[in-house]
Amino acid sequence: MSSLSAAPIAVEKERSLHKVDWWLLLSAAILIVFGLMSLFSLRDSLPGDHFKKQIVWIAVGMIPFALFYTVHPKVWQKLSHWLYGLNLALLMMVLAFGVEKNGAVRWIEVGGVQFQPSEMAKLLVALTVSAFWANRIDEVHKLSTFLFSLAYVAPPLFLVHKQHQLGATLALFVTWLAVCVGAGVRLRYVFSLVFLAMAAVGAAYLLGGLSQYQKNRIDAWLFNDPAHDKTIGYQVSRAEVAFGAGGVLGEGFGNGEQKKGGFIPEQENDFVFTVIGEEGGLVGATLVLAGYGFFFYRAWLVMFRATDPFYKMASAGMLGMLAFHAVVNMGMNLRLFPVVGQWLPFMSYGGTAMWLCMCCVALLLNFRRHERPVLF
Repeated sequence: MSSLSAAPIAVEKERSLHKVDWWLLLSAAILIVFGLMSLFSLRDSLPGDHFKKQIVWIAVGMIPFALFYTVHPKVWQKLSHWLYGLNLALLMMVLAFGVEKNGAVRWIEVGGVQFQPSEMAKLLVALTVSAFWANRIDEVHKLSTFLFSLAYVAPPLFLVHKQHQLGATLALFVTWLAVCVGAGVRLRYVFSLVFLAMAAVGAAYLLGGLSQYQKNRIDAWLFNDPAHDKTIGYQVSRAEVAFGAGGVLGEGFGNGEQKKGGFIPEQENDFVFTVIGEEGGLVGATLVLAGYGFFFYRAWLVMFRATDPFYKMASAGMLGMLAFHAVVNMGMNLRLFPVVGQWLPFMSYGGTAMWLCMCCVALLLNFRRHERPVLF
């Protein structure tokens, strides 16, 4: 009898193992390796050992990764009201007790460790807005419910905007939109709102509604003005030099002259892609693009195959958020977009950003693992 009772358990473990999306996990690991290689190459160019610190952040990130992989995904749906309150509380704590760093107050320090609540707010928005729609699955085509969801996400958007984080505010907005698309909201509502948002930004630019710092960045992008000022267009102009120097095959690992000279500010964060472009050339940059393409394809498969509404919508939100970060970061490195302070998923230096990416991967794996097969 004991052998017979053990058989179903063994079969269940085997099924669970087969339902792990190993390709998704492998693609994320490859992108992390690309990032670590870039940070290792920067060791002699920047103060502090960002390579070793990033390894520590990845090791610490295994704790939230294990949490989001092992806890049943439906728990987050049931706790959505508490998660929403926690999100607002953390963002308000930044405004009240935040730590200043590089002239901005966006961090909270706990036990000597600093983290950005605005980064984890993106994941919490994806989960809470998905729960919002999952609880109103019969109302997804109503304009009133769509506007109600906008009002639902408005408080975290406002609190992040108060921290003067345009990039994070845009990422939260895109996360909300991606969840709405995953829920099946009428696309004309989405496109109309996007058009209105773009018109509002344009009007703010023309009428002086943006801060001078934000306006300067847009000017540097529109008018191709390097400005010789490290606060405006300097990073992008030096990034162009780095990509040009890389050519097709690159200057070789560790041999980037722009990197060695420290000519590109924030090269470990927002401009880490320039290390790939300079030292790996077109070939290296293409490999990184292929890695992201494959990762987003596997994430899209999780969303596409999901039959549970909450799983589908949360997957859409995380996919939209990470894809937005990747596209905007590489676009601003190549002067396709203005510099808005977007890190590159899995590659940019930083503990909170890496933990967010790892949590997203864990949740996507967990959704896939708990997805029920469709029976006909």
